[in-house]
Amino acid sequence: MLRKSLLILFICALFTAPAYSEDDDDDFASPEFEYPAQEQVQTEEQTVRKNYSKIYNELEPAAFTYMHDIDPDQYFDIKDTTWAPYPLLRLNSYIYFKNQAIEPGYYLLTPREYKGKWYLLFKQNGRVSHIIPVYERDIVPELFYEKHLPKPKLTPSQKVHMGVLSFLGKFDSTKRRDPVKSYMEINDLENYFVSIVIYYGNHKYYTIFRTIRL
Repeated sequence: MLRKSLLILFICALFTAPAYSEDDDDDFASPEFEYPAQEQVQTEEQTVRKNYSKIYNELEPAAFTYMHDIDPDQYFDIKDTTWAPYPLLRLNSYIYFKNQAIEPGYYLLTPREYKGKWYLLFKQNGRVSHIIPVYERDIVPELFYEKHLPKPKLTPSQKVHMGVLSFLGKFDSTKRRDPVKSYMEINDLENYFVSIVIYYGNHKYYTIFRTIRL
């Protein structure tokens, strides 16, 4: 009975989908991405003027480390997803936080709480290389991700294919859940400061660095 219902649903989806033309990509082509034509993100520098020197000087370096430089909570973040949901940062030059020099390279940025305080982990090859204190944590505005994250542009046949898979997935107890949404802002500030703001899930996390060593 279930097979018969699924077959009927699949046939209906085929007939109700827009006609497939020869110009469309095949079912397994990588989708293009469409960026929403919405207002630009207002950066931290554009919205509020802060005393970044005071914020930077009052921040205390992390007084803890992870055993073997492994983030124990990472497993729970990625066990139901195909890829790591953390924002990827590519540094082209050094940035500094107190006595830490973060060298150029690729880093996965991960917010973590420790003893009531929030920190941003810089990870390379699955290991924590730097732990940077967060000076402010705030709520992500409603519909922020819908306005600012790119959306895949699917062909008609891809839409049918994804719709059928989505319906069948409702009956699969092992269906992977949607990954956490994330976003990143990097702003150059006055007096050789740079701000990195991470949007991760329902919250955003503010960190501050210097572009020259004191």
